[in-house]
Amino acid sequence: MGSDANKMNDATSFQPSEPAPCANGCGFFGAAATNGYCSKCFRDIRIHEEQAASAKAAVDKLVNNNNNNNVVNFHQTLNTSASGSEPVPVSAAATPAAAVEEIQKPSNRCLTCNKKVGVMGFKCKCGDVFCGSHRYPEKHDCEFDFKKTGRDAIAKANPVIKAEKVDRI
Repeated sequence: MGSDANKMNDATSFQPSEPAPCANGCGFFGAAATNGYCSKCFRDIRIHEEQAASAKAAVDKLVNNNNNNNVVNFHQTLNTSASGSEPVPVSAAATPAAAVEEIQKPSNRCLTCNKKVGVMGFKCKCGDVFCGSHRYPEKHDCEFDFKKTGRDAIAKANPVIKAEKVDRI
């Protein structure tokens, strides 16, 4: 009687399939969730696909930038030939190297006294790094508007709520 119940239970219950070897042939067992690959091969394949996608995006971006630069150079050539021998100045956006050099400042020195601050430098809200004696906004003539920032924060945190007017009887 007990064996009949086990036979019936076996017929209705989920039968686990035989473990399939990895589709990559590494010797481990694959899973249906990882497309028949073992976890290591699946991770390696995903990493390879992500790298290929990022490389393709970088190449596309590079090609698009080169096309834009060629268009600027083409327009500059047309403007030069149309106006005579006087070249037309190109905007600052065409020379990003100069802008990058200006943005990158050594952040290990105080902006006011040029003293080395290392790890102990204080970064102000204006974006510059200062030593201990120039860390306060009054000491380094900070141009950051603290009042406006405070007003904006209070206005955002406490919106104006107006109730409907009450009708008098």
